[in-house]
Amino acid sequence: MNTVFNRRTVLMAAAVGASTTLLQACGGGDDEPHRNIIEVAQNTPDLSILVEAVVAAGLAPTLSAGTLTVFAPTNAAFAALLTELGVSKQALLANKPLLTAVLTYHVLSSTVSLASVTVGKAITPVGGGFFKIESAGGLKITDGRNRVSNITATDIQASNGVVHLVDRVLLPANQDIVATAQALPDFSILVEAVVAAGLVETLQGTGPFTVFAPTNTAFAALLAELGVSKAALLADKALLTKVLTYHVVGARVLKAEVPVGAAIATVQGQTFMVDTSLKITDQKQRTTSIVATDVFTSNGVIHVVDRVLLPA
Repeated sequence: MNTVFNRRTVLMAAAVGASTTLLQACGGGDDEPHRNIIEVAQNTPDLSILVEAVVAAGLAPTLSAGTLTVFAPTNAAFAALLTELGVSKQALLANKPLLTAVLTYHVLSSTVSLASVTVGKAITPVGGGFFKIESAGGLKITDGRNRVSNITATDIQASNGVVHLVDRVLLPANQDIVATAQALPDFSILVEAVVAAGLVETLQGTGPFTVFAPTNTAFAALLAELGVSKAALLADKALLTKVLTYHVVGARVLKAEVPVGAAIATVQGQTFMVDTSLKITDQKQRTTSIVATDVFTSNGVIHVVDRVLLPA
């Protein structure tokens, strides 16, 4: 399932150049670097707030041993986070549970160099949750809250792993599938349907799940197709449950992981197919387009579809 960057010479020249400069500045250019990850950070002025945060969270011993990869936010990244959260640096450093959750979300439990980063697929940090890295337009990370960070330097070597610099602090997901849908106006009918079918608790569960989520326009088209009112549809719990669970896969499947041309089993029990153009064929041979992908949640991922899928 791993995908390797195969265009890194062209796409990542600027990042590699920047990392070379940092390697020299940190004294990490030797074949056998002698500084561990914490020492590398301590010797990089632009990582001073990260070092403060690591010390405040009590994670310095952890990051000094083992074999790790750290996506290290710069001072500017932390300054932006303070503004985003509306807190002072002192308040952030005093919140050890939050610091620990955030910092461990930046750490992988193995050495992952630029050449071996997986593209578009779920990457699981030691703190739990997941994020993905993409290479279009430069190296970018999408975190659990669907925020995007740029990787600005790569392959800074340490005695116990490797460091990549990022220009935004990554944050793990803080909303499940239901809460995410509730926050998006275009899913208001879907949310009504999930409530009417009694599926809220299920979709708030641990999962992970993948939900192919129909928009309000998709539901409006379904009502016209079936010749029923919204009230009548929402009152038919058996039909609602059958249709809605047909949109749910009992695993986390990002866009890059969708098995094209293969039958995809749903929680409802029946399958559908996805082709190379991201069109779904349901059990009634109707086609639906996936119009947006990889909306991350704490218990899975949402893909947006422009037509309600129907089982047989």
